[in-house]
Amino acid sequence: MISFLEFLPKIKVNLYKFNTYSLMKNLFFVLSILFLFIFSINANQIKTMETNGKLSMEGDSTTIAESEKLVVIWTSGDPEVAKKMVFMYTYNAKKYGWWEDITLVVWGPSAKLLTKDKELQESIIKMKEIGINLLASKGCSDQYDVSDDLENLGIEVKYIGVELTDFIKGDYHLVTF
Repeated sequence: MISFLEFLPKIKVNLYKFNTYSLMKNLFFVLSILFLFIFSINANQIKTMETNGKLSMEGDSTTIAESEKLVVIWTSGDPEVAKKMVFMYTYNAKKYGWWEDITLVVWGPSAKLLTKDKELQESIIKMKEIGINLLASKGCSDQYDVSDDLENLGIEVKYIGVELTDFIKGDYHLVTF
């Protein structure tokens, strides 16, 4: 029988086979999902919902108390972050009733990206159809000269600094991408 220490020198790993960029993208994706689940609902909230009977299972999805509100602040100009994280979670959270009231805020580079990417535009239309509130920062969208384009997608474009402050101080859960 061979021991681990005898076996170790026989292992050959070619580090040049790994694509660092690909590994970093995958790591970022996994960490983003982990962050979302750790910080959006903490253990005390789940325990409280279980004891109050507000947490139930329907199929594969968890339904969260209807009174809870989620604001997703999307600032990233990276289309992969939008498709694989922001839009996927936001759409499914509404579709499966994880949150009753969901607002997606388009702010910064995401505004420019949205006006250039047809696939993201189609997803935004689907989000609006299922009842997700769509807002965009007029200050940023004016700087990118895309305010009219965002409004044509059905997004409410307005100055939202005060509204963001109300979200933070109010009864909302915020997640930022």
